Amino acid sequence: MTGWLLAPAPLARVAVLRVIAYVFVPVDVLLTTTWVRAHAQVPGELYVPLQIGRLFPLPTPGPWVEVLQVVLVLAALVAAGAAVRDRLPRVTGWLVALLYLEWMVVAMSYGKVDHDRFAFLVLLFVLPSVGRAPLRSQERTEAAGWALTVVALAVVATYTLAAVAKIRFGGWDWVDGATLTRAVLRRSTPLSEWLLDVPVLLTAAQYGIILMELVIAPLLLVRWRDPRITWWLALGFLGFHLMTFSMITIIFLPHCIALLALLPLERLVRQRERAPA
Repeated sequence: MTGWLLAPAPLARVAVLRVIAYVFVPVDVLLTTTWVRAHAQVPGELYVPLQIGRLFPLPTPGPWVEVLQVVLVLAALVAAGAAVRDRLPRVTGWLVALLYLEWMVVAMSYGKVDHDRFAFLVLLFVLPSVGRAPLRSQERTEAAGWALTVVALAVVATYTLAAVAKIRFGGWDWVDGATLTRAVLRRSTPLSEWLLDVPVLLTAAQYGIILMELVIAPLLLVRWRDPRITWWLALGFLGFHLMTFSMITIIFLPHCIALLALLPLERLVRQRERAPA
């Protein structure tokens, strides 16, 4: 188990992943979760903090949330620059992780918790643990391996627990019912409207989703002799999310960023180095 958790991984992959993750934070805060800022104006009585908000004395959302948004964006940009230069990776990284965690506590303490944020939060907290990681490093370390393995565990847990939740709260009607039909009716696109005339395909897709989350997702954790198997599996899941977005306009962007940890991102830097001047 120790060998599996600490299997050495490229430092360059961690470095590239840091840049991508920290650049994504401002995109998420300013474009996809701008509604969190509105909680600054919501009556405090409606705030029902998550468990972490009950364990720690986190403040009730108020005007300070607008300040949090600005500070988080600035911290993420500084962390992205620091990742490129490989400076202060722990300080800047954990600062972003803590600020983003508070942003999520404010977001998810009003009755709805989005499961697509879990793996990305784990990613933000483990990336600084690696320490120095130059973009052009050729070194593989156990610290990098541990961080990437933990992210993979979070990614797989998101899928498998989502399947458990579907059956736990929706029962087998989630699989046999009109779950995706309702989704298409509410959020259809030209690519999915025709499926309403072939309901058997939508029912088959529901079975396929459960199979993918319970059976195929754990294969991401296998140490294949040929690492390309893991890469193709990860690309397959990314393709699934893109397909979902094209058909019902739902996409788990933070989760997709975490999925990138399973791809050979270090090759992006190496290809750049080998490119002709």
